[in-house]
Amino acid sequence: MSIKQLSIFLENKSGRLTEVLETLGQEKINIAAMSIADTSEYGILRLIVSDPEEALRLLKNKGFSVNMTDVIAIETPTYAGAFAEALKHFSDAQVGIEYMYAFELDNNGIIVMRTDDRQKAFKIIESNKLRLVSGNDIFKEKK
Repeated sequence: MSIKQLSIFLENKSGRLTEVLETLGQEKINIAAMSIADTSEYGILRLIVSDPEEALRLLKNKGFSVNMTDVIAIETPTYAGAFAEALKHFSDAQVGIEYMYAFELDNNGIIVMRTDDRQKAFKIIESNKLRLVSGNDIFKEKK
């Protein structure tokens, strides 16, 4: 089970990030997590959104360079050292993490990552009884 992540390439120019966020907001697409990595010429905005297919369509129509990627999300407790404990399983198994970011949801930590070996990563998650998180978990309706 993976989560769909959007990666948007943005010129390092004032207003480009705002334009993406306004486009999604106007269409009532919620953002649960966001990460920006930059170089001197451009940035990569990574988003976990409530409707990735619609967001992809909207942003492409607005002329943004955007693609959708499958990433893995796992839940962790929020005590000090919990992220290290969860990620140690991957390093012990020699699975590299290409990038990751984290956010909090319902008092739990959520680690979003892309690994260099997805199938091995899923085996690690299963064998260590880590909890995979789906898009439905993130965007469930609040009661």
